[in-house]
Amino acid sequence: MAKVKKQPRPKALPPKGFRDYFGVDVAERKEMLDAIAAVYHRYGFEGLESSAVETVEALGKFLPDVDRPNEGVFAWQEDEKDWLALRYDLTAPLARVYAQYRNDLPTPYRRFAMGPVWRNEKPGPGRFRQFYQCDADTVGSASMAADAEICAMLADTLETVGIPRGDYIIRVNNRKVLNGILDGLMVDDEKTRSLPRTFKDSLDLPLSDREFVETEAILRTIDKFDKVGADGVFELLTKGRKDQSGAFIEGVGLSEKDASRVIQFMESRGRDNAETLTNLRELMGSSYLDAHEEQGVYHAGIEGLRELQDIADLLAAQGYGPDRIVIDPSVVRGLGYYTGPVYEAELTFEITNEKGRKQQFGSVAGGGRYDDLVKRFTGQSVPATGVSIGVDRLLAALRAKGRVGGKSLGPVVVTVMDRDRMADYQTMVADLRNAGIRTEVYLGNPKNFGNQLKYADKRNSPVAVIEGGDEYARGMVQIKDLILGAKIAENATLEEWKSLPSQYEVPRGDLVAKVREIIALHEAG
Repeated sequence: MAKVKKQPRPKALPPKGFRDYFGVDVAERKEMLDAIAAVYHRYGFEGLESSAVETVEALGKFLPDVDRPNEGVFAWQEDEKDWLALRYDLTAPLARVYAQYRNDLPTPYRRFAMGPVWRNEKPGPGRFRQFYQCDADTVGSASMAADAEICAMLADTLETVGIPRGDYIIRVNNRKVLNGILDGLMVDDEKTRSLPRTFKDSLDLPLSDREFVETEAILRTIDKFDKVGADGVFELLTKGRKDQSGAFIEGVGLSEKDASRVIQFMESRGRDNAETLTNLRELMGSSYLDAHEEQGVYHAGIEGLRELQDIADLLAAQGYGPDRIVIDPSVVRGLGYYTGPVYEAELTFEITNEKGRKQQFGSVAGGGRYDDLVKRFTGQSVPATGVSIGVDRLLAALRAKGRVGGKSLGPVVVTVMDRDRMADYQTMVADLRNAGIRTEVYLGNPKNFGNQLKYADKRNSPVAVIEGGDEYARGMVQIKDLILGAKIAENATLEEWKSLPSQYEVPRGDLVAKVREIIALHEAG
C-alpha cells in the first residue's frame, strides 16, 4: 500500500503586500475616521457605504499601472461570463451608484465614504495592496465652487486630525491646461523630424502627418516627477533611462524640444498664483490663445486657466491663502478619469526613512474633477469632483511626528484569587463597566498570581483589582496602580519606593471612584 503523502502545514503569513492590524492600530484608525467624518459632515456631505465588489465593467480601466495582471485589480470570473473585482478606489463605485439611483438622489449629490480598497500592484516599503481611503465627492455640479470647497475642506481636515498649518500644502492643477500643453506633441522619428516643429505649425498639419504620442503615456511619465526629478522625467519622455536597479526603461519617444516643453510646464510655478497663471499662458503661446479667444474658438488650455483662476479667487475669498493652497503645474494625478482640476495634499515636514536618510513625507491625499465617469453608464455627461485621503499614509505621518502611536490604556483587570468566588469578581467587573470603565476579569489559569499581573502588563492595563479571602471578609479591595508601579520599580530608590506606594486598600464601595481617579491621572499624562 502506497504511503499517504503528508500535506505540508500552511505558513502562518499574510499574502505579500497585506498586513494585520492590532488593537492600537484599529483604535487610532477609528479615531481618525471619526474626526474626518465629522469635518465632511460639517460641510454637508452624507455617508454612503457601497459594495466592496463591483463588476470589472463597472469599475473601468483607469489605474495608472496598466502592465500588471487584471489591470491592477483583484478580479475573478463568475458563471463563466461575468468578471468581478474588488474595488480599487471609492470613486468608480460612486459613479455606478449615482447612475443607478440618480432619480432618487438630490442634485448635486454630496456623499462621503470610508473603507478599504484593493490594488493588485507591486508592494514595497509602506506600500500595501489593501489600504483605507476616506472620500468626499460632489456629483452634479460643474461649478468651480465645488472644487474650491473640496480643497478648503481638505485643509480643514488635515488640521483637525493633527497636521498644523505649515506642515502641509495643497497643490492644485488642471488637466485641461496640461492637455493644452500636450496638444500637438509628436514622437521623434524620421518622418516627424522633417515636419514643422513649432506648436502652431504642428497643429496646422493634416492629421495623417501628425504622429501624436498617447497622452496617457506622458501622464504616467510626468506623474513620476516627484520621484525622479526633472532630468529623470526628461529621459523617460525621450529615449529612456536606467532605474536604480540598472534595468532600462523605454522612453516615450518625444523629441528633446517637446520634452523640454513638458518640463517647462512642470516647473512653471511662480511666486504666487497670478505669476503661475501668467507663466502657463505664455508657455501655451499667449498670442495663439488670444486669437482663439477673439474668434470664440474652444481651447482646453484657455478653459483650464479660467477654472484655475476661479478656484484661486474663491479660496482667497474664504481666507485660504498660499500658505495652505497653491496652484502648482507639477500636480498630475495618475488615475485616468480626471478631466479638469486636480489636487494633491502634500506633507512638507521631513522624516527619516529606512536607510536613515532625511526625506519629505509626501502626498497623503488627492483628487480632482471627473466629468465623464458617470457618462459611461448613462450616456449623458454628469459633472463631478472629489477627494480621497489615504488614511494609512496619514496615520504614518502622525506617528512619524509623534502625534499618535503611544500605547493606549488597556482594560482594568480584576484578578482571580479564588475560583469559587468568580461571581463576586464578575460583580466588580459589572460595577466598573456600568460606570463606563473598560474592564475584564482574568480568564486564564488563576493558580499563579504572578502570571495574572504579567497578563495585565501585556494588556497595558492601568489598574489591577485584587480581592483575596481576607479582603473579602473585611469588605475591602486592593487596587494596584500598574503604571505608577512600573515607573517606581524602574527609576526609584528604595526610600522613594516606600514613600510612593502604588497599591491602595479601599472599601469595596469605593472601588469605582478610586479606579476612576487613577485612570484620570494617567490619561492626563
